[in-house]
Amino acid sequence: QVQLVESGGGLVQPGGSLRLSCAASGSIFSINAMGWYRQVPGKQRELVGTITSGGSTKYADSVRGRFTISRDNAKNTVYLQMNSLKPEDTAVYYCNTVIVTMTYRPLEVWGQGTLVTVSS
Repeated sequence: QVQLVESGGGLVQPGGSLRLSCAASGSIFSINAMGWYRQVPGKQRELVGTITSGGSTKYADSVRGRFTISRDNAKNTVYLQMNSLKPEDTAVYYCNTVIVTMTYRPLEVWGQGTLVTVSS
């Protein structure tokens, strides 16, 4: 009934930039905080950052100053602008949120993931 669809991943050289998008669709009443996570094969998924419905953001130390999270509430979409990318940023990136459906049921939803590869 509800889903998150990510886009924007790909191959980029070190020092380059990418912008990821995550759009929520379905039977949505409201969306509160949204988060971006990333995972390298064989390692635990880690939090990249979050954004509240009011636009307040928090970031992991490893990306602070390089990554920026924003959202368009009218489009139910969250963005991750990644600048000054490093090889260690290579991972599958996921978005996550709790969506309150039109039947007032809260559902935790994950996107399908999008691969970001930073390599020369």
